[in-house]
Amino acid sequence: MSSLTPELLAALALFAFVSSITPGPNNTMLMASGANFGFRASIPHMIGVSGGFLLLVVAVGLGLGGLFAAYPELHDVLAVAGGLYLLWLAWKIATSSGLGMGETGARPQTFLQAAAFQWVNPKAWAMALGAVTAYAPRDGYVANILVVSVIFTAINLPCVASWTGLGVGLRRFLDRPAVLRAFNVGMALLLALSLLPVALELWGAR
Repeated sequence: MSSLTPELLAALALFAFVSSITPGPNNTMLMASGANFGFRASIPHMIGVSGGFLLLVVAVGLGLGGLFAAYPELHDVLAVAGGLYLLWLAWKIATSSGLGMGETGARPQTFLQAAAFQWVNPKAWAMALGAVTAYAPRDGYVANILVVSVIFTAINLPCVASWTGLGVGLRRFLDRPAVLRAFNVGMALLLALSLLPVALELWGAR
């Protein structure tokens, strides 16, 4: 049985909202997906983000976080792998050249792709570790982890959907190829810049 108090649940909900609604790799990609492919086509991407994060929180809570604490070098490996993957995604966004899923052959991320991305997303790891360490008391720990993951997911999904909706709202302004290209390049640059804190952390650890 969960031992989370109403005060702790309220604090968790606030943490989940703030960390989910603020800019990051997921939200940047979802806004680009909404702008390029529309809301309906981006639904698997949105659900994959929230579903993958739920599994990440559970895994961190049940011991994966301890593995990284015992072997810090694994964190560096994950950060580098995630960074390289993010740069590849940024390149894909920057080179996307048309709205919808027509002649360009571009497609929005699938559920599995978005879910798998959470495991190499630096912000997702920071959110999961923060949620587990700050809001899951040891008394009734397993139940607490499940409650934390469910609450976080319930708050996260509307937040990521709002970023997709923001992208959809921009579609009317992106009907010219030059404007769309500039938007996609801008989103790619923001995605690449989201790696700056990770790069600085790795550099500082040297």
